Amino acid sequence: MTSFWIQTSCDAPDVAFATRTSVTTLEGFCLGPHHVIPFDHIDTMTVKILFVLAVNFAYLAVKGNLVDGDQTFSIDYKNDCFLKDGKPFQYISGSIHYSRIPRYYWKDRLVKMYMAGLNAVQIYVPWNFHEPVKGEYNFSGDRDLVHFLDLANQTGLLVILRPGPYICAEWEMGGLPAWLLETPNILLRSSDTNYLQAVSNWMNILLPKVRPWLYSNMGNIISVQVENEYGSYHACDYNYMRTLRTMFRHFLGADTVLFTTDGDTARALSCGSLQGLYATIDFGTDTNITTAFRLQRRFEPHGPLVNSEFYTGWLDHWGEVHAGADKWNVSKVLREMLALGASVNMYMFEGGTNFGYWNGADHDTRFRSVVTSYDYDAPLTEAGDPTEKLLLIRDVIKQFRDVPAGPMPPATPKFAYGFVTLGKVGNIPSLLDLFSPQGLIKSQYLLTFEEMKQYYGYMLYRTKLPRELWEPTPLISPLNGVHDRAYVTINGVFQGMLERDTALVLKVSGKQGDTMDLLVENMGRVNFGSKINDHKGILGDLLLGSDVLTDWEIYTLDLDGAIAGGWPHAEARRFPPADGRSAGPMFYMGTLQPNGVARDTFLQLNDWSKGQVWINGVNLGRYWSSRGPQQSLYVPGPLLSATQPNNITVLELEGAPERPRVLFMDRPHLNRTVGRSGDTVGVGSRHPGRHDLGHVERTTHRERSILL
Repeated sequence: MTSFWIQTSCDAPDVAFATRTSVTTLEGFCLGPHHVIPFDHIDTMTVKILFVLAVNFAYLAVKGNLVDGDQTFSIDYKNDCFLKDGKPFQYISGSIHYSRIPRYYWKDRLVKMYMAGLNAVQIYVPWNFHEPVKGEYNFSGDRDLVHFLDLANQTGLLVILRPGPYICAEWEMGGLPAWLLETPNILLRSSDTNYLQAVSNWMNILLPKVRPWLYSNMGNIISVQVENEYGSYHACDYNYMRTLRTMFRHFLGADTVLFTTDGDTARALSCGSLQGLYATIDFGTDTNITTAFRLQRRFEPHGPLVNSEFYTGWLDHWGEVHAGADKWNVSKVLREMLALGASVNMYMFEGGTNFGYWNGADHDTRFRSVVTSYDYDAPLTEAGDPTEKLLLIRDVIKQFRDVPAGPMPPATPKFAYGFVTLGKVGNIPSLLDLFSPQGLIKSQYLLTFEEMKQYYGYMLYRTKLPRELWEPTPLISPLNGVHDRAYVTINGVFQGMLERDTALVLKVSGKQGDTMDLLVENMGRVNFGSKINDHKGILGDLLLGSDVLTDWEIYTLDLDGAIAGGWPHAEARRFPPADGRSAGPMFYMGTLQPNGVARDTFLQLNDWSKGQVWINGVNLGRYWSSRGPQQSLYVPGPLLSATQPNNITVLELEGAPERPRVLFMDRPHLNRTVGRSGDTVGVGSRHPGRHDLGHVERTTHRERSILL
């Protein structure tokens, strides 16, 4: 009897079978790569079912519809479009950052994006999120990239992957790991051999993980970006870009669509584009789309028009007014681009949160740290709630493609838990055995965070006053070397702060031999521009009057490890409620008692100054109530327990209120900048200096009543 083979790939994610059959026999059933169940382990009914499926697979194989690699995605230069499975294709995509959203909510956000009418999502892969320590990789939990790709696939969304190595994204150091800075004078984003070796090592880990998810491998990744907005970087190193192109081709194959993204200027596209990488542009609502796409055509005379970052909002910096983009302008410009046949990715569709220490910073004329909320005035809020902007966008999309039937999934439930009073725990110098168990490092001169191999958070620098200070004497950072803030105490008494670019001198007094501590905060490394080699700590000498301070004791601090381990709530002793205003860095703790409900909420710290908050050992991020605009921190419901006490830990850096308490609200407050208007600034481009002051969003009456 004649036998035949049905050959499909068991490695492809969406292919269930790899079988060898004859007319009367079925030899095995493939469960995954290299796994086949022998015939004698399958019952008779299963054999019959598999035989029918095998015949169907044979038919499909003959028809050419399910052979491995049958899915194709390419560029049709003749007809100026993408081709998906041989047919013209226009993507309508939105950016979402898995690193800024708890894993628990990934599916919720993706479903909402799908129901809005998107057929693709665009994601960054932050290198430092997965390799925070050199050679130690983490792809589990909230870092499980493959799981996110799988969820997107299940939801029916294609993926535009942006694996860097540099990503910008208002993320710490643009996604580059801080340990790169341990190499003296390393030139990042260039052909520097040390940098390229680190990139090669990383891509050897990352790209093989994503290759099975390429569309041509029956996955959902349709295109992959090489680097990111490289034309905005000063190096303009074509050899670097060629090396990346070769690297990506090696791992992803010759047929994968590789592309670049740059701002809509000739200089940016000139340095950022490279033959063999399809050049796309980015711009917002303040740009003439005809002019922008005409510029793309200078570099790509044929092929699809693509706006890889169409800005639906904007980011916030501490001390500046809340930013956004007018929803009507966003929907109008989106409609115009889609009518031209352009493929568009909306940046952002949901922004999320810079939990922990992951926020980035800008440095044009001065250092400006990005706030904890990455709400971005996006169509989905920081908490994933649909907005009027989203509904307008969906109405536009309906004019160009079918939108899934059914209602938009609702906002996640919120709860206002009310006030919680906190008790004072202690300051960092009194807890060094806990936070710095490895002990101090003695050094004649100051060392940076990177030299101490502490990349994020805080470090403590300690020395003795070399002489009597009968009158207030200037403590000076002569080379603007405090990166980024130093909280100064002498014998435990708070003296004040030194701050990068802002406060380079602080007058102090004390006696010879007194202990002077400087608690230094890393406020997030620069993520854009020429200053991304952003070392942290104290760079260069500190002067006390005319004396150079030496003989330092330096402590790395693992605050997160101690708090995640249960401190201070796990201690047997009880901490009484604090009484009276306290100056300088101090820890506080409290407990949110369970009430049977664990829902999203927003933590507001009225009358507090600046610091860090942990809930149940998880670092929510920074607050800076005394500066704004952000006044509340997003607390995802899955962090809370409905049945057990919820631990609150606060590190206040400047001074807590007389009644140290926090408020859990059912809505965010993101737009109150102290000493400035509470209006929202609308911005149409991610690049500094180009603003559209069109959108105003004022504090609601209910928010004002809560604040009062």
